[in-house]
Amino acid sequence: MNKTSNKFRHLVWPLVSLALLLLFNALFTKNFFKIEIKKQDSAQAVQALSGTAESPRPGTSWITPENYEAAGDSAEAAANAASENAGAAANAASDAAGQQQAVPEKKDGNGVSIFGYYLYGTPIDILNQGSKVMVLAIGMTLVIATGGIDISVGAVMAIAGAIAALLISMLDAGNCPGASMGPAFYWIIPVAAALVLSSIAGFWNGMLVAGFGIQPMVATLVLMVAGRGVAQLITDGQIITFDNPGLVFLCNGHALFLPFSVWIVVTMYVIAGLLTRKTAFGLFIESVGNNERASRYAGIEARRIKWLTYVICGFCAGVAGLLAASNIKCADSNNAGLNLELDAILATVIGGTSMAGGRFFLSGSLVGAILIQTLTTTMYMKNVSPAIVQVPKAMVVIIVCLLQSPVFRAKVLSVFASKAAKGGVQ
Repeated sequence: MNKTSNKFRHLVWPLVSLALLLLFNALFTKNFFKIEIKKQDSAQAVQALSGTAESPRPGTSWITPENYEAAGDSAEAAANAASENAGAAANAASDAAGQQQAVPEKKDGNGVSIFGYYLYGTPIDILNQGSKVMVLAIGMTLVIATGGIDISVGAVMAIAGAIAALLISMLDAGNCPGASMGPAFYWIIPVAAALVLSSIAGFWNGMLVAGFGIQPMVATLVLMVAGRGVAQLITDGQIITFDNPGLVFLCNGHALFLPFSVWIVVTMYVIAGLLTRKTAFGLFIESVGNNERASRYAGIEARRIKWLTYVICGFCAGVAGLLAASNIKCADSNNAGLNLELDAILATVIGGTSMAGGRFFLSGSLVGAILIQTLTTTMYMKNVSPAIVQVPKAMVVIIVCLLQSPVFRAKVLSVFASKAAKGGVQ
């Protein structure tokens, strides 16, 4: 029993803080949690587009009369996402609402859409919007557990979203191999390309850190600075919007009552948990983080382990980049994933993983990510300006971290103990 309680002790204060924030939201928010039925409406369903005589220009959405209303929904969704990505959302909304050109519709019944019962409300929004930070936190936890850090994940997100949006626009125009698969299936090509490219970015970071021995902060700073420039080169400096049903479904679709992005997070968490707790890989990570030299003498390939964690972190950043692009239905290289690397690091620390490396907690990182997203959502719901929302977020984070610190708790208890002793003497 004691072993079980010690195992989850790091989650006590983050869970308490999260419960208080959710209680605050429930008391002052209408429609905090509801269930709704959504019936299929063929007039509003987004249909697959056929090849057109004129190719779409980068940064342009092509809309048919039948799916114009769906494009209006796209604009509304982009406007709702402005709290996280103001620049990208504004451009996506103006692009989606301002297009007047129509193209013939291909009525082949293809498309990806799920209709039926689904949950909505503030908790579901928190899970959906926080899915990006949760995915990033999974990869960041493994990197920090080895004693490293990756501050380039935000830029890698921008690269992943840029290559996915570019390829999907080329496939819509029929200018890319695989267009014959149809819109219901060819979205797999840009998704795979984005994940491969983000994994290569993680491989690059791992090569600098593990291969050449560069300090992790400096090594990942290179890609953090240059990554958004690479994304701008991919998109030619424009914001590319898209309306492919499969790609949009990643963060806007529902499955089994919940947003599909939540199931992506669950899948990645299960895979990471099995990889680190059911194989020797997790033990190797903790060993390298605790003492890399001793691990090397024990026969562990410390460099290979660190290299692999950066590749996994890059892959997670690619998934988060796809979710971010899917959420606002466009790729904005300037704002996609901006400052999310800091939220991922904070989520990892709040979850109980030490920045010095060693023992790590994937479940704690997810709780920390949900806590940060809940705090951010609460601030926006109370009309707090985005310019100052970081201040209360920093205060809550430092309070939670202090409550988790045994040294801080011991000093506070000693102060109360000394006061009680003085009162008893008198």
